[in-house]
Amino acid sequence: MVPPHRPAGRVARFAGPFPPLRGSVALGVVAMAAVAAATRWRLLLVLSAAGLGVTGAPQPPNILLLLMDDMGWGDLGVYGEPSRETPNLDRMAAEGMLFPNFYTANPLCSPSRAALLTGRLPIRSGFYTTNGHARNAYTPQEIVGGIPDSELLLPELLKEAGYTSKIVGKWHLGHRPQFHPLKHGFDEWFGSPNCHFGPYDNKARPNIPVYRDWEMVGRFYEEFPINLKTGEANLTQIYLQEALDFIKRQQAAHRPFFLHWAIDATHAPVYASRPFLGTSQRGRYGDAVREIDDSVGKILHLLRDLSIAENTFVFFTSDNGAALISAPRQGGSNGPFLCGKQTTFEGGMREPAIAWWPGHIPASQVSHQLGSIMDLFTTSLSLAGLEPPRDRAIDGLDLLPTMLQGRLTDRPVFYYRGNTLMAVTRGQYKAHFWTWTNSWEEFRQLGLQPLTQGSTAQGRRWIYLAPHFPALLRSRGVDFCPGQNVSGVTTHSQEEHTKLPLVFHLGRDPGERFPLSIASTEYLDALRQITPVVRQHQEALVPGQPQLNVCNRAVMADSQQLHHRGSPSVLFCCREIMATQSKSAHEGAASRACAEAGQLSLGHRGRHL
Repeated sequence: MVPPHRPAGRVARFAGPFPPLRGSVALGVVAMAAVAAATRWRLLLVLSAAGLGVTGAPQPPNILLLLMDDMGWGDLGVYGEPSRETPNLDRMAAEGMLFPNFYTANPLCSPSRAALLTGRLPIRSGFYTTNGHARNAYTPQEIVGGIPDSELLLPELLKEAGYTSKIVGKWHLGHRPQFHPLKHGFDEWFGSPNCHFGPYDNKARPNIPVYRDWEMVGRFYEEFPINLKTGEANLTQIYLQEALDFIKRQQAAHRPFFLHWAIDATHAPVYASRPFLGTSQRGRYGDAVREIDDSVGKILHLLRDLSIAENTFVFFTSDNGAALISAPRQGGSNGPFLCGKQTTFEGGMREPAIAWWPGHIPASQVSHQLGSIMDLFTTSLSLAGLEPPRDRAIDGLDLLPTMLQGRLTDRPVFYYRGNTLMAVTRGQYKAHFWTWTNSWEEFRQLGLQPLTQGSTAQGRRWIYLAPHFPALLRSRGVDFCPGQNVSGVTTHSQEEHTKLPLVFHLGRDPGERFPLSIASTEYLDALRQITPVVRQHQEALVPGQPQLNVCNRAVMADSQQLHHRGSPSVLFCCREIMATQSKSAHEGAASRACAEAGQLSLGHRGRHL
C-alpha cells in the first residue's frame, strides 16, 4: 500500500533567470484548483463507470512519459552541464518542477523499465538473476524470460479510464511473443524489443528487429541503418514522428492517451541524425542529447498548438545513470555523483527528472522529495482517477501532492543490484551494506583497438563488444568508475558491510567520498533511522520468480561462445547456471524454451505473430 502523505514540506524555487512565482497565495490557489479538478474527474469517472449517465464529464489528462537511455544526472543545462545545450529541456524545467533527488529502481535498463511500468521493485517482478550474487542482468536476444503475465502494467490499468496507449522505442521486457507490449496493455508499438546493438551476421546472431505493432518491419543496421563510424542514424527523427502522429490522432479522436516515449540515442553506440552531428561541444554524445532536446521541444510545442498542454502531464527522466564505461565519447555525465551505470552508487541510480503540466504544476519549482521511477506508475494512475492494485506490494508513491501542493513524504530508497540489497537511503543518510564496482578480471582486461564496422571476424567481435566498451583505444580495462577511485568504497571485489554499514550524508557529501566515523553519534543516529526500515522491508519481501536466469540456445546457436567475450559483470544468463538448479533441471528448462522458440527474436519481415 502507498503510505499516507505527511504534512506539507517546502519546495525550493529555481535560482537564476527563471520567472518567479507570483506569491504564496497564487501557489496555493493553483494547487487547490488542481487538486479539486483531480477529485472532480475521479468522482465523475466513478459515476460514469456505475452507469449513472454523467454528462460533460472532464477528460482525464493525457500522460507522456519520456524515458531516456543511459542519460546521466549531469547531462542537462538545468542540472549544471556547462555547455548549456539543452534549451528546450531547461525551459521545460523552468515551466515545471525539477527533482534533483530522483532515483531509478536498478542501475541497468531492463529491470528499471519493469519497475516503471509495474510500480514495483524489480526483485518483486522477477527482473533479476540468481546466477550470481549482486549480478546485473537484462534481456538480450536469447533470454527465455520476460515480464510475467501476473504483473499488471500501467497501460493495462489505464484502459479502465479509457486511455489509448502507445510505446515508441525500446521495450526491453522480453523478446518472445508472450512478452510483446501489445499483450501487456499497449495498443500500439513502434520500436524494438532491445537496444540497437550490432551489427551481427544474421547467422549465429541476427540483427535486432524493429516492429510496428505485431509486424516486423525491419532490423537495425539494415532497413534502419546506423553508421558506427560517423554515428549517423535517423532513428530519433523516426521516433519523434511516431510520437507527433500519435498525439495528433488521439487529440482528433478526443481520447485520453498514454505515450511512453522510450528512445535510446544516448546508449552506446550513440547516434544522431545528420543535422545534429558535429554540432555539440561534447562530441557525438552531445549531438545525441541535442537532438533529444530538440525533439522534446517539438513535442511540447505540438501540445501547445493543439491546445492540450494544460490537459497533458509530461515527465522526463532516464532509466539509469550514464555509462561511464563508454565515456567520454559514448557516455554522459553523472555530475558530482560517484560512478555510473551498473553500480548502486549515486551516479548509477540518481536520474534527471522534470515534471511539466501547465496550469497545474507551478512553474520554476525544485522539489527535494526523494522520488523514484516507480512513482510514475502510481502517479499516472492517480492522474487517471484510478487506485493502484491492492493485491500486491506497490513501491511507487503518488507524487501529485508533491507536485501540486509541495508536500514532502518521508520514504526510503532501496538500491538493488540483481538479487542483492546493496544500500538504502532515508532522508540525507545512505547506508551501504555491500560495495562493488566491477571485478578485477574486467578491470585488468587489455584495451581494444577500434575496427572498421563489420570488416573482419575480429571486427564483428568488436561490434558485439561495442555496448560494453567505448569506441577508442583503452590502455586500461573495463572501469565503471573511471577516475573516481575511493579507497574502501569503489571496490573491485564484493565487500560486505552488513554488520557495520558504510554511511554517507548525501547533503554534505553527494560524491560518497567521506563515510561517517562509526564512533560518531551521527553514525549511530543514522543507523537507528535506517535499520528498522531495512528489517521491515526484508521481512515482508516476496521475490518474484527470476526471469533472467536461462537462455534459449536454439535461438542463439553460438551464444555461449559470444557471451564469453562479453562483459562478465552483466553475467549473461547462459554463462553460469543458477547454483540451486541441477544441470538436468536447467537442460529441461532450456528444452522447454526451445520448444517455444521466440519468433520475436528471429521473426520474418511482413509476417504477423
